[in-house]
Amino acid sequence: MSYRNFARSPISIRLLLDCGQDRNIDVASLLQGTKLDASQLADPELTVSTQQELTVASNLLKFAGNEPELGLRVGLSYHLSAYGLLGYGMLSSATAADALGLARRFLPLTYAFTSIAYRQFDNLGELVFEPPDELAPALQSFFVERAMGAASRLLRDVMGMTFELEAFGLRHCAPASGHQRHVPMRVLGVAVQYGAAANSLSFALEHLSRPLPQANAVTAAMCERMCTDLLARRRVRLDTATFVREHLAALPSGRAPELAEIAKLLNTSERTLKRRLHQDGTNFRSLANLARHAKAQHLMAEGRLTMTEVAAELGFSDLSSFSQAYKRWTGFAPTTSKAATPDC
Repeated sequence: MSYRNFARSPISIRLLLDCGQDRNIDVASLLQGTKLDASQLADPELTVSTQQELTVASNLLKFAGNEPELGLRVGLSYHLSAYGLLGYGMLSSATAADALGLARRFLPLTYAFTSIAYRQFDNLGELVFEPPDELAPALQSFFVERAMGAASRLLRDVMGMTFELEAFGLRHCAPASGHQRHVPMRVLGVAVQYGAAANSLSFALEHLSRPLPQANAVTAAMCERMCTDLLARRRVRLDTATFVREHLAALPSGRAPELAEIAKLLNTSERTLKRRLHQDGTNFRSLANLARHAKAQHLMAEGRLTMTEVAAELGFSDLSSFSQAYKRWTGFAPTTSKAATPDC
């Protein structure tokens, strides 16, 4: 789901202001261009736009002098309590896997400006973060670092103090440190690896199956319902085709696009959904093919999955079905290529 299609809680801006004040940057400078003041941000009923938060982040980068790993440091300050209802829902989930699934389902309530995909490799789980292309490179790096730092903190808060990462990779190069070699930060037991193939957090799969100590099915269900209502209130008006595109882009790994599922989300019939898409000048099959094609291109460009694994990620029953579909989309057979990494 696009972050631009939702209003946001002011908590994230307040945390950016706290970071700035720790660096002796005054609040007025950080709020330049937002039409906000500190007193407004204390209002629990206030919502802010994505553009206002982007402006504060840009101001922070400017006045902090592009401090190395600033995004990571900010992200690590996003404790579970910063997520409100979503945080309580995660904490009361039955297992860490349920908590992670809840967070990904309600991603617009997490303050992330990135997409977050989940994958499994052998005995490892992996979260992969992608920034929006329209942001400047410095902001892309900042928001990737912030999202990954916040996700690391969230995983630790949910799973307990013994939780550690297996790997923390950033695709961009290490920040310059004058004539000295930059010493990467350590996050939950591992050093940050710069110039990696993907922006990713890896952890042992065994963590996801462990029961959470504060699990409560009634509380979890209540929080999920309230998060659904909150997300609906914060969503700006979207046409039907845009809603369907966003849902398809956020499908979990291994799930095939289903018209019935989206009709249920819109509380309408399949027939009505088809009619609305026709009025928007498209149809479900075309949107589903575009979404699968885009995801296939991304996975193949990374070069870390076999073709059979790519097919499974996209919800195809077998490699042959995926190959036939890919040929219909492009006219060519699917092939993988090694992901390009920056020259660091």
